[in-house]
Amino acid sequence: MSMNHSIKKQEIINAYMFRHATKVFDPTKKISDDDFEFILETGRLSPSSLGFEPLKFLVIQNMDIREKLKEVSFGGQGQLPTASHLVIFLARKDAKANSDYVQNLLKNVKKLPETVVANMTKAYGNFQEVDFKLYESERALFDWASKQTYIALGNMLTAAALIGIDSCPMEGFNMDKVTEVLENEGLLDSEKFGVSVMAAFGYRSEEPAREKSRQSREEVVQWIN
Repeated sequence: MSMNHSIKKQEIINAYMFRHATKVFDPTKKISDDDFEFILETGRLSPSSLGFEPLKFLVIQNMDIREKLKEVSFGGQGQLPTASHLVIFLARKDAKANSDYVQNLLKNVKKLPETVVANMTKAYGNFQEVDFKLYESERALFDWASKQTYIALGNMLTAAALIGIDSCPMEGFNMDKVTEVLENEGLLDSEKFGVSVMAAFGYRSEEPAREKSRQSREEVVQWIN
């Protein structure tokens, strides 16, 4: 194993140790445009099931909107007013294999031949309907899409930590009321998207009061040889 390989692994572990759910950020410190574009790019490039990319990032910098969100977000009282950047992760509701959205993705984004698109649509539709039973309800399909947003979320949190930027993922909000705020602001088409999760980014105002604690490796890893 090369020295560079070992150093890189240690840098990554150090980033995980550095990252914590920051409750209050220093409002005087702002993330540079270049650094935040980097964080967003790691989310955009993240994997998703079937490569469907059923997500969208809303970057909310308008403080009036943040104040409205704060009123319906019990878990973001310290973060929403102080974070340098706030991202709301939206999950698609229209990500069925034969939907206009997915068909456009396959044909015009991935630029696949018509015969390949037809075969993939059939196979992916079977996966969604039969294997994962995603067509049993609208909520099942939306929850599956929401899972994909968490892959992007995790990658963005890690990418931020690697360059010394703090973050806090947040589920502490009333989904219906956040949806209403975004709809009233003209930021959400509820026919196509739903709210999945939020994340605040910035620089901590103080060091965490406790050291990071996790279950032991033996408690969370089981090897089957």
